[in-house]
Amino acid sequence: MTAETPSSSARQTERYNAKDSEPRWQRAWADAHLFETRNDDPRPKYYVLEMFPYPSGRIHMGHVRNYAMGDVVARYKRARGFNVLHPMGWDAFGLPAENAAMERKVNPRDWTYANIATMRGQLQSMGLSLDWSREIATCDPAYYKHQQRMFLDFLEKGLVTRRTAKVNWDPVDHTVLANEQVIDGRGWRSGALVESRELTQWFFRISDFAQDLLDALDGLDRWPEKVRLMQRNWIGRSEGLEVRFSLDAAPEGTDSEIKVYTTRPDTLFGAKFLAVSADHPLALALAAANPALQAFAEECRRMGTAQEAIDTAEKLGFDTGLKVRHPLDPSWLLPVYVANFVLMDYGTGAVFGCPAHDQRDLDFANKYGLGNTPVVCPEGQDPASFVITDTAFDGDGRMINSRFLDGMTTDAAFAAVADRLEAETLGSAPVAARKVQFRLRDWGVSRQRYWGCPIPIIHCDACGPVPVPAADLPVRLPDEVSFDVPGNPLERDAAWRNVACPRCGAPARRETDTMDTFVDSSWYFARFTAPWLTEEPTDRKAVDHWLAVDQYIGGIEHAILHLLYSRFFMRAMRETGWSGVSEPFAGLFTQGMVVHETYKDTSGAWVAPADIRFSADGRGREAFHVKTGAPVAIGPIEKMSKSKKNVVDPDDIIASYGADTARWFMLSDSPPERDVIWTEEGVQGAARFVQRVWRLVHGAAAAEGAGDVLALRKAAHRALAAVGEDIEKLRFNRCVAHVYTFANALDEAIRAGVAREAAVEAATILVQLVAPMMPHLAEACWQVLGKPGLAAQAPWPAFDPALLVEDEITLPVQINGKKRADVTVPRDADAAAVETATLTLEAVQKALEGRAPRKVIVVPGRIVNIVV
Repeated sequence: MTAETPSSSARQTERYNAKDSEPRWQRAWADAHLFETRNDDPRPKYYVLEMFPYPSGRIHMGHVRNYAMGDVVARYKRARGFNVLHPMGWDAFGLPAENAAMERKVNPRDWTYANIATMRGQLQSMGLSLDWSREIATCDPAYYKHQQRMFLDFLEKGLVTRRTAKVNWDPVDHTVLANEQVIDGRGWRSGALVESRELTQWFFRISDFAQDLLDALDGLDRWPEKVRLMQRNWIGRSEGLEVRFSLDAAPEGTDSEIKVYTTRPDTLFGAKFLAVSADHPLALALAAANPALQAFAEECRRMGTAQEAIDTAEKLGFDTGLKVRHPLDPSWLLPVYVANFVLMDYGTGAVFGCPAHDQRDLDFANKYGLGNTPVVCPEGQDPASFVITDTAFDGDGRMINSRFLDGMTTDAAFAAVADRLEAETLGSAPVAARKVQFRLRDWGVSRQRYWGCPIPIIHCDACGPVPVPAADLPVRLPDEVSFDVPGNPLERDAAWRNVACPRCGAPARRETDTMDTFVDSSWYFARFTAPWLTEEPTDRKAVDHWLAVDQYIGGIEHAILHLLYSRFFMRAMRETGWSGVSEPFAGLFTQGMVVHETYKDTSGAWVAPADIRFSADGRGREAFHVKTGAPVAIGPIEKMSKSKKNVVDPDDIIASYGADTARWFMLSDSPPERDVIWTEEGVQGAARFVQRVWRLVHGAAAAEGAGDVLALRKAAHRALAAVGEDIEKLRFNRCVAHVYTFANALDEAIRAGVAREAAVEAATILVQLVAPMMPHLAEACWQVLGKPGLAAQAPWPAFDPALLVEDEITLPVQINGKKRADVTVPRDADAAAVETATLTLEAVQKALEGRAPRKVIVVPGRIVNIVV
């Protein structure tokens, strides 16, 4: 034991004192720099990372669960001989800080760094084996300097564009939102109904990588299939046909045709209308002379641009009075509508409506009395009686009411229509062409707010947008800021905004938009590999060594936003030479939430768990207010939230029970991918087990006797093999179950008088098994057992495969085909020995009723059959 480790006074302590023990062991680890990682360590690398937190003020129980899981993996992998990188940082920019600044009349910087200090202390009190020497905060100019550098590199490589586009505008937060940040038509932070506006924005060209991002999902076999499916759907690859519809009488100044992209050209004979976006060139031209259409178009734009919001809104249209000719029959005219469910930035901004086979089209057609004609009949259905009323049929089948397509499958009809229209011409070009389309849109990264990474561009009237020279980076945010007026404070800061053009020297203006905070979190894992660099974002050798992250842990709510953007960023960094790695995360685990009962008083107000006492009598479990004694209604179990007051403060739990108890409960209660229900009874049970381990270790150290050593060693090595396997598979609750089973075996052995040497050997293994999960307790027990050094430095013990083999096996016994008993015999017993043991069983003798069996059939290792 080193001189710096805590004293042995714990030996004289009857109960384990977490409040005294845990801070001392945390100091011992810190003094030994135990978790600081060297890039030049020759051992095999292992990078484990939990999604870094937003410094909102205090950690919550979800953080405890998330970081406890990652810490188990990190500590286990260190014990297995890996050079483990397990860093921590802060996702520190964003609107919540601005909102807090406005409410509290403080600077977002001060609020953020105060929160970081608080949360850092809370995380350290959990005993996490983090490399704090690599700590980063995305709001630190030393971090966002390099983000600005990469922005300019992406721009030079053609991966950044600036253009005018329809965007989602949050009227409360006064900023642009990406489609992924619009939930049910509302801003993901403010909850305000999102509007559509046309703004000049900066975009990352993520769509350039759409096919690669899609194809590479097949190789991410350590990701949850649910997450991969969500990304596939978001990328949204489709194979279809771009068809040219000729306008019957095109208005002056407009094109004579409308292009439509469709994935269902097989249903063209079911077409009833054609619809265009309110921002389609035809709609814009018509609206210029039609105030009613202009008003309808403005109403459409107030819906925003998120597909989810559009899909759920009522389908509305405006009849333009124009008609187009059907591409397969020029004598057939279809009405042209402007519709609120057509987006200009997907496909061509126009669709043809086949109401019988698309629910959106059917709702629209029913509203405007356009009718429907079924053209695909389900297999086994009589075409003569097949009709559509309120529910469209969007499955496969046989073609009907489709002239030359009748009788074909939908796939065959697709090909037949494509072949015919590609062979025919409209003007000098084919009527149609096959085309691959993606749902994925380019990533708009411009945000109209102060607390974000400044976009390093200067706008000059003569030179246009000019990159800030690399030598002038970082473009720092101004230290002083005022939020007295709504909107972006950077727009109003003339001293910061007005600069000279770096190219011609003329008066110019800084870009006042800052970057979407998802940019900050799209590469932090790469920065962790060498965060001390001052002139470059990454050390190429280090980033290529450490990435991809071996195990990434976080919530499934980031399945699209953060994870997809990070995958794009690594590809962009590869294209610009900052990395040779394409995928950021080799393994992904999405943990469940922490949930808790909710409580309301007689007035309907929420009541916090700390203000509740429970009574269980003949009437069942009841809740009462601690102060008033009034009854409190026990509500449903829901995600912990401040608004419903069903939160438990980790500091309170650590102060009352210790960090190890909180960690153990979080790992033990349910499978880690599922929600964990926080209960006081569960925490108390975890606390009791902490004390039980403490007593077992002391009992082992004082054991005397000559009991069954082999049985105890077998129990120890079975637990050792099982826990190691389940940590590898992140099945933490099963690890806990194995430890409980082994603890019972050790307890029984000590009570039976097992030899001290065997008891200490088994207790040592028990301590090493719990060390990744309850590291402070493990250190204290390690000391009690007289082991050298720190438990956190001890190698993971190897199990003996021979001790995993059971000496006996149990076989079912059937008499005339019906099971009557089980027989336990030595594993190597021959058939005669098995037969003898079986016939001596009391249950078998009773069933035979004195009769001799006609035949006994022993199937080795499987079953015994007796025929009477």
